[in-house]
Amino acid sequence: MARRRVHRGSRRRGSGSQHKKRRALLAGTLRVVRPGLAQVETAEGTFAVARRGVREGMNGDEVQVSLVPMHGKGADPVAYVQHVLQRAHETFLGTYGMADPLGVVAPLDARMAHDFFVLPEDTSAARHSVREGDVVAVRILEYPTRSSAGVVTIERRVGSATELDLNMEAVLASYDIATQFSDGALREAQEVVVRVEDALRDDERREDLRDVPCVTIDPIDARDFDDAVGARRVEGGFAVDVHIADVSHYVRWGSSLDLEARARTCSVYLADRVVPMLPERLCNDACSLRPGEDRLAMSVRLTLDARGRVLDGTVCKSAIRSRARLSYDEVDQALQTGRADGLSCVEDERVQIASMLEALDEVARLRRRIRAERGAIDFATVESKVMLDESGKPVDVIMRKRTRATSLVEEAMLMANEFVAQLLAEREVPCAYRVHEPPLPEDLAACVPVLRELGLAEGEDAERIATGDAHAIQRVLAACEGKDGAYLANALLLRAQRKAVYAPHNEGHYALGAKAYCHFTSPIRRYPDVTVHRALKWLAAERGQTREQRETATLLPQICRTCSERERVADAASRASTNIKAAELFSDRLGERFSGIVVGCERFGLFVMLDDMGVEGLVSVRTLGDEWFAYDADRMTLTGSSTGRTWHLGQRVAVEVCDVDVPKGRIDFRLLGR
Repeated sequence: MARRRVHRGSRRRGSGSQHKKRRALLAGTLRVVRPGLAQVETAEGTFAVARRGVREGMNGDEVQVSLVPMHGKGADPVAYVQHVLQRAHETFLGTYGMADPLGVVAPLDARMAHDFFVLPEDTSAARHSVREGDVVAVRILEYPTRSSAGVVTIERRVGSATELDLNMEAVLASYDIATQFSDGALREAQEVVVRVEDALRDDERREDLRDVPCVTIDPIDARDFDDAVGARRVEGGFAVDVHIADVSHYVRWGSSLDLEARARTCSVYLADRVVPMLPERLCNDACSLRPGEDRLAMSVRLTLDARGRVLDGTVCKSAIRSRARLSYDEVDQALQTGRADGLSCVEDERVQIASMLEALDEVARLRRRIRAERGAIDFATVESKVMLDESGKPVDVIMRKRTRATSLVEEAMLMANEFVAQLLAEREVPCAYRVHEPPLPEDLAACVPVLRELGLAEGEDAERIATGDAHAIQRVLAACEGKDGAYLANALLLRAQRKAVYAPHNEGHYALGAKAYCHFTSPIRRYPDVTVHRALKWLAAERGQTREQRETATLLPQICRTCSERERVADAASRASTNIKAAELFSDRLGERFSGIVVGCERFGLFVMLDDMGVEGLVSVRTLGDEWFAYDADRMTLTGSSTGRTWHLGQRVAVEVCDVDVPKGRIDFRLLGR
């Protein structure tokens, strides 16, 4: 996918005509990150908006801006909003209050730096029984200008502060996460009926695999089961089945359900809830591969040799019946002990299912070796999960780690995704491919001096890193595993990577070492997977291009861009919600002491991640000492000008919790024993 060019300004004023050209109005989309920080995306590039330059603009608006040159060598110009061409939002959520005789609605979205009024003659507050402090959904009647406030009317009462978690509601609002489905989508979802026998009778291409054993393996708290796996040893190797919910059978192109899913693009996983891409009738019922129930699926059936290499495979529409719903914990227990009595399945099938798990575990081991041999890079990352009680109050934080159970599922999904992508790429079938471009040589080259200085990369490997040699990166990460420099090496090399995106054509996946890759295995929660399922069905149909295919091909570039953008938004919202709940937990732990590791270094301070919890907090540079600290962005260090003491990534520290800001999800630490 083409990368947006960032415009670089110039101090040179030049002729009058050039000066006027710089001041010409440009049209673009306004993106407000937070109050005081915004940018505008135009055809000529992306420009930062001056601190007070947003004016009456709001996030997502189509605007006209003027550019003003900034002083300083190489400084970029900044933008000022001059006109709003088209508004992005007509409604929002806010907290209702009174300023007699007016009602006042303060948006939950912190990026909307305006309060809005409900006029005295508007009876909507009384009509919906709204009281002060309630959260309300409002419709904008008049947008704010430089000389007047905005006016709204209340459409519904959402709830009171005691009924809602306002901090989490603010996350939903601030990241534009839709929580209400359209009436059309809900109506279509309610009309869905699972008719497996009818589907088998009406489509001779759909295979009846209900007698082929398979199971679902998920976290203990999962509710939507979109994949099931099965395996067995065969002569000379293994047979592996990966079954994925046939969402596209129910979500037809251009339907209300499809348009809703296309706009959302993915489910959003917050600390206290899931905001699904599809209505619950589909994601938790009709499409969910629940044990003991007949379900429609798309199945990848692979034959592997004894070394785990894929020899052959097919993709088909199918009907399946999962034998059991297993959790990661019980699968790990069964693999570690060799005992099947703890598996949640029918007693008569435990031996067969245990044998299946052992085969999948062996396949996973072989596939990890194959991926490593071809240059796949596994960066060491940490995922924290805040545990909540029934009321939503945080009670603990746990770190999710890769286990044999998670690995066997992950490797089966990777294998299926890669097989499907290769099949579609060879036939040049349009769909949303998952593309990860190699890092830029200059970005990797910038890592080498730091890695050398700390003794993390030496000799030929250091030279090869700059060329993008994935095997050299593998060796460096493996050599420093478990050592003090491991986090720094991972952080430096990960920072040099480009972001994986969705694209309408195949360009391979650098980090996975795959010539072709796509997302096929989670259509309940990702729209790109739905496009892949449809593409597979078109390929199997072996007929001329349909209207649906032509429309999809036309819209696919925009679909891929939107899916990539919304994926980043969903990830950011998930992190924000986790930070809020972690801060809420630590609000009761002021003064407590912990050990941790420096995982981030900025001009304003150090980020420390606590051992065994993965919770991060900030050590402000103001608390490090009464001296000036020099920040080295390339080496990610802070060095005291008087003492010469340097703080760097991977450094072990002891900290004390000194402050918490729950709404902002911020925890502040103070270093001990400096």
